[in-house]
Amino acid sequence: MNAYAGNMDRPIDELLNALSEPTRLRALQMVWDGEEHCVCELMDRLGVTQSRMSRHMGRLKAAGLLVDRRDAQWVRYRRNPALPPAWTAVVDAILAALPPLENALCHRKAA
Repeated sequence: MNAYAGNMDRPIDELLNALSEPTRLRALQMVWDGEEHCVCELMDRLGVTQSRMSRHMGRLKAAGLLVDRRDAQWVRYRRNPALPPAWTAVVDAILAALPPLENALCHRKAA
């Protein structure tokens, strides 16, 4: 069986593997709105360290799900606008099955 879906240049198992980790999935849920999000925002909302968040975002970028942009010392991530429609449909279906982020893994720091 061919591991490639249609004419996509990345194997589908790379996509599914990127989506298999809960922190990555929650980060993707945040970024999937089409807006740019910095690592610091993702860290705060998900309650993870900078190194862990950066590692997860790098994995999502390597899978082709995200693109990034440097803004001084910040790295801002957003949904990859060139993602094949079939992959977008897979991610949309998975994210639709998740509870809203506010009721899931989010951790707000006490004021």
